[in-house]
Amino acid sequence: MAQTFGATSTTDEVLTGIDLTGKRVLVTGVSAGLGVETARVLAAHGATVIGTVRDLEKGRQATAGIPGITLLEMDLADLASVRAAADRLVAEGAPLDLVIANAGVMACPKSFTADGFEMQFGTNHLGHFVFINRIASLLRPGARVVNLASSGHRFSDVDLDDPNFEHTEYTPFGAYGRSKTANILFAVEFDRRHRDRGVRAVAVHPGGIQTELGRHLGYEQIEQLVKQVNEQNVAAGLPPFQWKTIPQGAATSVWAGVVAPVEEVGGLYCEDCHIAEPENSDTAMRGVRAYALDPARARALWAKSEAMVGETF
Repeated sequence: MAQTFGATSTTDEVLTGIDLTGKRVLVTGVSAGLGVETARVLAAHGATVIGTVRDLEKGRQATAGIPGITLLEMDLADLASVRAAADRLVAEGAPLDLVIANAGVMACPKSFTADGFEMQFGTNHLGHFVFINRIASLLRPGARVVNLASSGHRFSDVDLDDPNFEHTEYTPFGAYGRSKTANILFAVEFDRRHRDRGVRAVAVHPGGIQTELGRHLGYEQIEQLVKQVNEQNVAAGLPPFQWKTIPQGAATSVWAGVVAPVEEVGGLYCEDCHIAEPENSDTAMRGVRAYALDPARARALWAKSEAMVGETF
């Protein structure tokens, strides 16, 4: 790779000198945080940006400074809304060069989507699974899909026998971990299915950023999490945890979607603007667990997801 970026790189630094004129990009969740920044920087470099939002009015206010952005209403926790949004795009027929699956929820109390799925798995994984597969025909050769995962995938593997916690004790971060592992596995299998036609997928961890994603966590919970991560870092000989700014947090998404050589990152998991190293120990919140990149696990999750949503892709 010609230029090296890292944990402190920003979106503007990553896209320095890049002209995206003529490119059509879709970003989910552009009503706050990383989604707004991702849409902003892509539009600033000439891309035509479509942003999905659950609340159109909130989305309009959040993206008021982004020229030319088009907003599309979609609630990932309601598959009727997801299908309607995807069908609208397919009916319009305009091709896409990049999809960044940015929207999500984290560590919420046990609850369920409109379709009866556990909220985090249903929103973070199944909503995007249906949406991206339904618009896959719009992805032209050379297009990329970037799934926002998390180092939180290290909390837990997917549970294909009990995805809705019907027989398993629910914990907010256990459920979050499952959904983030699913985001990585979806990228692995989507990449395998589409790479022969020149469409690739990659999963990324944005880093620790203070955004609306943490709305369900109190100050003491956040402090305890930071303390836990720092203890793990010390044990692993790593530097202490540091919060990223929003432009730093969105940098890995645009790096993986635009800058990184696709043959190097396709089907993989990236963090801090580089490919993550395998890391199966419990002493560090970085790197990628082997189960998250397991091709057989990815195929099994795909089949389970199709069965859950009642669609075959």
